[in-house]
Amino acid sequence: MLYYLFNFLEHKYQIPGAGLFQYISFRAAFALIFSLSITIFFGRKIIKILTKNKIGEKVRVLGLRDEAKKNGTPTMGGIIIIIGTILPVLMLSKFNNIYIILLIFTTLWMGIIGFIDDYIKIFKNDKKGLKGSFKVIGQIMLGIVISLTIYFHPDITIKQKMPEFSKSSKFQNNTFYQEEKSTKTTIPLVKDNEFDYYYLIEWSSIPKSMTWIIFIPMVIFIVTAVSNGANLTDGIDGLAAGSSAIMAITLGIFAWVSGNIFFSDYLNIMYIPNVGEITVFVASFTGGLIGFLWFNTYPANVFMGDTGSLTVGALISVIAIMVRKELLLPIICGIYLIEVLSVIIQVFYFKYTRKKKGVGERIFLMSPIHHHFQKKGIHESKIVNRFLIIGVLLSVLAILTLKIR
Repeated sequence: MLYYLFNFLEHKYQIPGAGLFQYISFRAAFALIFSLSITIFFGRKIIKILTKNKIGEKVRVLGLRDEAKKNGTPTMGGIIIIIGTILPVLMLSKFNNIYIILLIFTTLWMGIIGFIDDYIKIFKNDKKGLKGSFKVIGQIMLGIVISLTIYFHPDITIKQKMPEFSKSSKFQNNTFYQEEKSTKTTIPLVKDNEFDYYYLIEWSSIPKSMTWIIFIPMVIFIVTAVSNGANLTDGIDGLAAGSSAIMAITLGIFAWVSGNIFFSDYLNIMYIPNVGEITVFVASFTGGLIGFLWFNTYPANVFMGDTGSLTVGALISVIAIMVRKELLLPIICGIYLIEVLSVIIQVFYFKYTRKKKGVGERIFLMSPIHHHFQKKGIHESKIVNRFLIIGVLLSVLAILTLKIR
């Protein structure tokens, strides 16, 4: 709303300073500060409400250090992240931008699914919460909406750089851009790094107009995998919020350079019109995560619950898909990947050894892997800090792929 207000004031009354709201960088910085401020302010009030209504976590007995102290800690704290994200976005972004609309939809959709899951756990006293199949159906539906919109919406395009040596060229490097609908994405560490999903089916007789056959399942898989990865990572104080904030910042950098015609040209990456507006959303999202982390660091005053973890993971996956960097997710979301793989390896090895030897064996003391380190006697604060350091290194590596090919 402020964007439209100051845009009106600038053009109608030429008020000094009103033009600042035209700049994505200014609105993103403002969104980060605004989000962080309201998250910390409202966070205290929300935690008091959750505590008053006894909306607390019922911690499973796993034999972990200090687990008894966590029992009764307020949960559903993901509401704090959602409020801290949505309010600044509505105030500072161009909310008629299709990317912003999709991200708001993702936030509310997964927030509702996570809220239902937490509600069943707490008020129905069912530790399993919402059935896994229903959560997956919700993630699949989100994936379908996102993929179909990206595939068919006329405002979601890319601009391909074409060589042009005429004097009419608008750019110093004598290039012009041809706008097109495309399912192209980016392959990291490769010189010609653009990859079209159609290449996966071009050997068949299927026309290019049917690329959605492969694109939709790919988006569904990414959304489901990353969302559940964030959910598994949310196991010790500060880990999910801290690592997700690092991932969000990284994707915000990609959104900013991909949506800027000069930076994208300099870096020789795909230019995506209107995607730069995502930077404002990411800044607000990051502020919400860091503000939540204020209360979630050890010893946590609140847990995000599935209301937060499912929403956070879904947003990270959708942003990556929008900026055409989803194939970088194994690097950007390396922490999620480690957590998911530890569970997969543990379950597979247990079933394999039980079938072969009659008794199931385990590779890790407990999975996800952060519990393994807890079982080894490492304090969870040290585990979180080390994971965050790894997350920063992975994010730097992801950013370096802009130039390293």
